[in-house]
Parts: sequence; structure tokens; C-alpha cells
Amino acid sequence: MDLRQKAAQLPAQPGVYLYKGEHGEVLYVGKAKNLRNRVRSYFSEERLTDVKTDTLLGLAHDIDYILVDNEKEALALENNLIKQWKPRFNVLLRDDKTYPYIKLTAEHWPRVYVTRRLIKDGSIYYGPYFPGNLAHRLVDFIHRHFKVPSCKIDLTRAHLQPCLQYHIGRCHGPCVQGLADENAYRESVQAVRLFLEGRRRDLAAALRARMEQAAEAMQFELAATLRDLIATVEEMEERQKMAAAEGEDTDVFGLYAEPPLVAVNVFHMRRGRVVDRREFFWEDQQEFSPSEFLSALLKQYYLGRQYVPARVHVPAEFEDREALEELLSEQRGRKVEIHTPQRGPKRAMLALAETNARHSFEQRFRVLKPSAAAIQEALQDLLGLAEPPRRIECFDVSHIHGADTVASLVVWEQGRMKKADYRKFIIRTAQPGDDFAAMREVVSRRYARLKQEGKPMPSLVLVDGGVGQLHAAAEALEGLGLADQPLASIAKREEWIYLQGQEQTPIVLEWHSPVLHLI
Repeated sequence: MDLRQKAAQLPAQPGVYLYKGEHGEVLYVGKAKNLRNRVRSYFSEERLTDVKTDTLLGLAHDIDYILVDNEKEALALENNLIKQWKPRFNVLLRDDKTYPYIKLTAEHWPRVYVTRRLIKDGSIYYGPYFPGNLAHRLVDFIHRHFKVPSCKIDLTRAHLQPCLQYHIGRCHGPCVQGLADENAYRESVQAVRLFLEGRRRDLAAALRARMEQAAEAMQFELAATLRDLIATVEEMEERQKMAAAEGEDTDVFGLYAEPPLVAVNVFHMRRGRVVDRREFFWEDQQEFSPSEFLSALLKQYYLGRQYVPARVHVPAEFEDREALEELLSEQRGRKVEIHTPQRGPKRAMLALAETNARHSFEQRFRVLKPSAAAIQEALQDLLGLAEPPRRIECFDVSHIHGADTVASLVVWEQGRMKKADYRKFIIRTAQPGDDFAAMREVVSRRYARLKQEGKPMPSLVLVDGGVGQLHAAAEALEGLGLADQPLASIAKREEWIYLQGQEQTPIVLEWHSPVLHLI
């Protein structure tokens, strides 16, 4: 049964569909209100003219699916599967910037500290905090006023003396048996929770009750300390009211695209002020649709995160916006709205985010990144080629678990990495560990097939390795009658390029060479 027939037999129900490759690898994950209609649409004449769809269907060998009850469940499951499998045809958010959280541990004597890792260990996490030093300032406030520690001392062992933090009044001293009062410690932890959850009125009321108890017990020094803390908390409550009047927490997304290149800027606005900006870039969006792209981006950006703002402003509408709003509102515990502002200050902020995205695009793809022409001219000059190389194919040999040998082929064409032409080869004849024989085999197989199919040879063949790999590839090409094929090897550790017949004088790449960007 071919894929078109299989699509026609899918149920007309909500769910998630998975296109799978020859070896069962997940190529693409999508969601649909009606699985049959959505997947059948891939085979329409209009969709088949789409390069991405055509490439996907050319590689797909199977369609799998999972049924759910509604579109909201499909959206959540789609996001989980994309994060799990990272399919090559989905929009993938590569986010290497993490923000700090405050962690209140679930120990018998809970501790509080700043972390960037979220672990399901029963602890409570607050955040993320913008800017990053805010989390550290809050923890310092907690030490000074609530005496809940951040130390890494093993509290299950008996210690004879408390540390300096106890002596300067920043810790209850739970490390020394009998020193800390459990009830007082529990009250401090509860106060920390109220403080971090923003329940300042409740916190002030609890502190006032403790102050009155201390005064009745004639603990006047403690009562005075609590009085000062109440004043601080009430002042913070007033500031919070004023800030809330200035505006709700909002994330503003701006994007700029010249497919396949895309740049996104995200402004994080907290209480009416921009407190941070983040940048993301993609180089593989050949068939770019702003609405589809934003839908995929927002799901990956927010689903499963600890914090979601009240409002998200985006430059384009997308079809599953309402389902995503509902899902994010459940996750946040309060309403989340996704808007495309059309006028006024909100539209102006969206325009500013888009302007910044365009500048980020220019900086990333035009200023910092050498042009295809610069790379081609540099390679032509370095290697003495007759003309600038239009298409470069590069081979690398590696090992799986130290035993099976595989080879990878990556392709660069006219300034772009052409992922649709990437290939992996299982080495059939070379002995495990014989990388030279493996290189000889893969080069021979690749170009014997191109000759057989009458396809053109690349402008340049590159192999990863030193002189030995160069000679192995040269032998394979000579055996096919392709001795004149331009060929070089790259010793990446030394940043040297070797040419056949010039092995004793490798080309040393300068740090500013555009070729370094390519290799």
C-alpha cells in the first residue's frame, strides 16, 4: 500500500500524524482536527509543487498516527513528540539561553537557591526571572529576612558548629541538631512561599500575627525585626500595584525572513517595561509560511515552561491560536491571550520587534557570515580551481559504538547547506577500524552511482581527514576514471587543507578566511 492509499484510510478524527523514513526514523510530526483530510492534502497538486513537501514524500516510507479527543490534546501531543524526536522537517527551536529560577527544595529542612535546571524532584520552582541577577537579589533578601539557607551542607549528618551564615543572622542553623526550632523554620519557609508567589498581603498579615505573639511574649527584639520586615513587604506591595497599573506581562515576537533564512526577536516586557530581548535564527525554511512558522515556534517556546505571560503579541494570525491559548491558560492557571495588534502602542512595539529582527538578520546573515561568493572565490584561489565551486560534497567516516562504520555526506550548494541531498552510508566491505578503506568505499559508491545515472559531478569533493584519507578518495576516483575531479582533504584540528601531489605543503587557513566558516 503506497502513502496516498494509506492517507485515504486514516480516520477522520483529531490526532497526530508521523511521517517515517526507510528505517523508521521520524521525519515530520503534525496535528490535525481531521487526520484523513490533513494527510490527504499532502498529495494535492498544489502541495506537491512545494519543495519541502515533495522532498518529505520522497523520503517517507510510512505514515503513523495517534488519535486524541480534541484539537487541544493534539496540539500538546504534537509538541511533545517534536521535542522527543526532533524531526528534520519540523521547525525546531534551538534555545541555548536559559534563565534562572529560584528553587525551594522538598527536604525536611528546605533550602532555597538559584538554578537554571528544572528537575522533577518534588521541589517548587519560581521564575524564570528577568534580568538574571533579580533571582540572586531575591534569594539574598530571603537570607536576610527569613533565614532559609542555600548551603550545600549535608543536613543528614550531625555537625558540631554552625557556619558563619548562622552567626551573622542569615540562617536558622539546621545543620546543628537542636539549634533550629522546627516550627519557626516551617513558618519561615511558608513566608518564603508567600513572598515568591507574590502574595505580599498574606505575608504581611502572617508577619503581623507573629509580631503580636512576640510582643506578648516580651520578645521585643524579634517584634521590632518583624515590624521592619512588615514595612518592607508593604512597600513592595505598593510598588507591585503601581507596576501592575503600567501593563501586564507581555512577550512580543518580531520576525524577518528571506527563505530559507529566518530571524526572530522576542521582547520580554514585564510590568510595562522591556527587560530582555532574545534572538533565534533558522537556515532551513525553504518553504516559509509566517502563520505555520509562528504556530510551531510558540508551541515549542511555551508548552511545558514554568512561566507564561498574560499576553503574547505576534505579527500574523495562525489557525490553532485559540487551542493554544486554551492550553497555555491551563498551564498558567490564568488567562493567556495571543494577539496581532493593528494599531496604537502595542502595534508600535510589535513593529519595533520586527525592526530588531531585520537588524539581527542583517548582522547574522550578511555581516558576520561571509557571502557564498566570498567563500567560492576564496576556495577557487586557495585550491587553484578553474572556476568558483558551485557544489561541494564532503565525506566523513565515523563509528557507531566503536564497531559499525558509517560514512556521512553533506552538501553545500550556492551558499546553502543542501540538507535534502545529505546521505548516510553503511560501510559494507571495509574492516572495522580501517577508515581509509571505508573512505575508498564510500567515494567509489557515491560517484559510481552518479556516473551510472548520468548526473553531473560536484565542483569539489572534500574529505574529512589528513593525507591518508585524501589518498583513499583519490584512488577511488581514479578507479572510476575521474582522476581530474577536484579533490581536497581537511585536517580540521590544524585547519589545514591537503591537495593531491602537494601533501608536503598543506594550505594553512588564516583565522579570517571565509573558508573557515564553511568547514
